[in-house]
Amino acid sequence: MAEKRRLTSEDLYKLVFISDPQISPDGKKIAFVRSHIDEKSKEYRSNIYVVPTCGGEPRQFTSGPKSDTAPRWSPDGSKLAFVSDRGSGRQIYVMPLSGGEAMQVTKMRYGAGNPVWSPDGTKIAFSASIDLEDKPEDYDKPLDAKEKEAREKKRREEPTLVTRLRVKADAAMGLINATRRNHIFVIDAEGKGPAVHLTPGQYDNGNPVWSPCGKYIAFTSNRMPDPDYEPWFSDIWVLSAEGGEPRKVTRSEGPSGEPRWTPDGKFIIYGGHKMEHGGPTFSKLWKIPAQGGEPVCLTPDFDQSLGGRCAGDSKLGGGDNGPTLSPDGKKIFFLSSSHGRSSLYSVPVDGGMPELVLGGDREIYAFTMDRSGKALAIAVSTPTAPGEVFSVDLETKEEKVLTEANKKLLDEVFIVSPETVPFKARDGLQEYGWIMKPVGFKDGVKYPVILEIHGGPHSMYGYGFFFEFQLLCNRGYGVIYTNPRGSEGFGQEFVKAVNGHYGEMDYDDILTWTDAAIKHAAWIDEKRIGVTGGSYGGFMTNWIVGHTDRFIAAVTQRSISNWTSFHGVSDIGYTFIDRELLIDTFKDFEKAWKFSPIAYVENVKTPLLIIHSEQDMRCPIEQGEQFYVALKKLKKEVEMVRFPGANHELSRSGKPVLRVARLNQILRWFDKYITKNAEDYEPALK
Repeated sequence: MAEKRRLTSEDLYKLVFISDPQISPDGKKIAFVRSHIDEKSKEYRSNIYVVPTCGGEPRQFTSGPKSDTAPRWSPDGSKLAFVSDRGSGRQIYVMPLSGGEAMQVTKMRYGAGNPVWSPDGTKIAFSASIDLEDKPEDYDKPLDAKEKEAREKKRREEPTLVTRLRVKADAAMGLINATRRNHIFVIDAEGKGPAVHLTPGQYDNGNPVWSPCGKYIAFTSNRMPDPDYEPWFSDIWVLSAEGGEPRKVTRSEGPSGEPRWTPDGKFIIYGGHKMEHGGPTFSKLWKIPAQGGEPVCLTPDFDQSLGGRCAGDSKLGGGDNGPTLSPDGKKIFFLSSSHGRSSLYSVPVDGGMPELVLGGDREIYAFTMDRSGKALAIAVSTPTAPGEVFSVDLETKEEKVLTEANKKLLDEVFIVSPETVPFKARDGLQEYGWIMKPVGFKDGVKYPVILEIHGGPHSMYGYGFFFEFQLLCNRGYGVIYTNPRGSEGFGQEFVKAVNGHYGEMDYDDILTWTDAAIKHAAWIDEKRIGVTGGSYGGFMTNWIVGHTDRFIAAVTQRSISNWTSFHGVSDIGYTFIDRELLIDTFKDFEKAWKFSPIAYVENVKTPLLIIHSEQDMRCPIEQGEQFYVALKKLKKEVEMVRFPGANHELSRSGKPVLRVARLNQILRWFDKYITKNAEDYEPALK
């Protein structure tokens, strides 16, 4: 057996990302997406693979230099529809399971996605971006080169008139196209004839789902008078699969999404809430007559959030994790997050207390069910292994690992298992944290540690894989992390406790955890503790260095420093502050300033590295710039690294070369101030 080596930042290029496992209708095969980083171009590439549920070597189903995603089985299991950018943008293709040439089904001007087969397999519903300034008859006609260049020239050189409240989006890395909308279409599964436009008009629409009879489509849409002013609202709508006027099923009481028909077609199951606790309100499962009527909450006493909420940096895409009805219509299966675990639950279709189906110290981040209701495909991540595909026999609960996508890398390098440690918060509340030892650990030796803080704040650290944590351990640092007040996974009161109280109980929880970790692990050198976090974690890092000097070095990433300006510059700022800080920025300026880390900049003594993406529209770079200039003017120890061509998602799905550079910058800074060994990382600045 070869000798193990230490993990490096460049090993990110060797990581394989598994997502979107789709079990075939007969339960015998699973299609999934396998993504990797191309060795030469250093760009992401995705292909679809198929593996037998009984085990065996996964077979590559699609190939080529581009990316293929979103595999969806035809009802008879003989074909796969998928999305590919092999031609003119992202389009939907269909290919027989036996192989052969993929047939392009859509030719939408701005691409297509989210394919959904009709029950009889003759049609495919899908989502596509349209431009309100285009003629409807041109929606499925690609732009010719001359027109495309003319539009690009106009966008580059002419001034932009802004009239909407929502003007930018992080996914767009800048200004949104004010005339673009997401609409739903239906097309013949063999690509015969034009696509039928089901949702004309000024609103965005998504998540199309066929009724069991194939005559109707349910979908989601925010059709408030001006969605920009109420972006958190959405409703379930139903229309004929042939087109026509849609009918609203829900009542505009909050976000409603992920509709699923019951097998008899009489009801629609969906996830949503009524904003009872503002932004961090937990979604519940609901049941409503498909013709409209009174919605019934199916999980009123379930004090957990729906869906997977584990933070991580080793997933590209996820897959289906919305509610799934058993074929007999008696149960609803869904993912939920609690105490760091993302697990599978079920609840009777008429409501009740959900039961745990598949649990454990792990993150289940996607699942699908076969037509019999007896077999599942799941995607699973653990603290010591990135995602893999499993098959599950629901009757026996027997699981089989079907992929070993990262075995080669994991066999080469050291991997550290975290220890779960309970601790008491200052107010006596029972909480939990995790401690990871450095690679090469020896008893009796003191080691530096890095405190990691997650974003959100309504997210959750847990039992998923973090490349960054493993890298720090391999560099000689311990890693400690916890879920402070405001995190998901510990009940509604816990998650909403931070609202209107940023920098209070959450800050106390983090420092209390640091003390508890030091007490529990005698090997931690309390004089050599660094701190880092991104987004909300960046806010908290900024807040920490302005309120204590106990940390020897800090790295703040995609952070917030000034809430008074964040309100107007972030793509979510104008709603986030109202719902999270519970203030009106124009009337409560002093309170907004009180919550802002920059108000305490004169107190900062900790050497700080500011990492920020130049196209971050969620926490715009001006937040980092303000903090940098203030600290620099005060002659504090501070540096700033700007990442071009990157947005808020740099650490998770940014350009691989930039992701590696980011990791090297973090190591450089901590090595410089904690271990005094930064020479190897100076080239990352170039």
